Amino acid sequence: MLNNFSSDPIFTPEQVLENRGRVAIFIDGSNLFYAALQLGIEIDYTKLLVRLTAGSRLLRSFFYTGVDRTNEKQQGFLLWMRRNGYRVIAKDLVQLPDGSKKANLDVEIAVDMMALVGSYDTAVLVSGDGDLAYAVDAVSYRGVRVEVVSLRSMTSDSLINVADRYIDLETIQETIQKTHRPHIGANNNNGYIYRPLSSPLSIGMMDEHGDPSIGH
Repeated sequence: MLNNFSSDPIFTPEQVLENRGRVAIFIDGSNLFYAALQLGIEIDYTKLLVRLTAGSRLLRSFFYTGVDRTNEKQQGFLLWMRRNGYRVIAKDLVQLPDGSKKANLDVEIAVDMMALVGSYDTAVLVSGDGDLAYAVDAVSYRGVRVEVVSLRSMTSDSLINVADRYIDLETIQETIQKTHRPHIGANNNNGYIYRPLSSPLSIGMMDEHGDPSIGH
């Protein structure tokens, strides 16, 4: 009989986590930053890694970001990330005709997701970019389970539709945000706050007091 299938979940949330297998994490740094800005929080990247791994076996956690190689504070942040569980994929910013600066890493994310198929069972994609929907669909057909983590208001329906599981950042913000600390150097991220460079008005990195580290 099939009458109960529509109302009862096949797996409980606990069983879903147990069946994740080996996990690979792909983080769109700029997308995550703007989501955190919308939520009014700062991301604690140590807590984020723990939350996204959720006790599963981690293959690798990738962090994709545009960079200004002359920005020492941004380089310091990325060095901290490399030494604390992240594989950083950095791409130089390109000046656009309107004066803004941008580095699109959708291709890099898609290629890495595809290239590693067979080495991981579950992909955790931290992005709401609908341009990644095709890559998610492609790895799904190769047997990968995909979890998308992003802020709902910034997430394309096309991406959610091809994911096996969707997690709204707003529902987990308490477990991934920084807690107040009295002085720089304590706790996580080595005192650095991530700021993507996407326009002349954007700050690449800022210190704990919000002082810009890059001129316009």
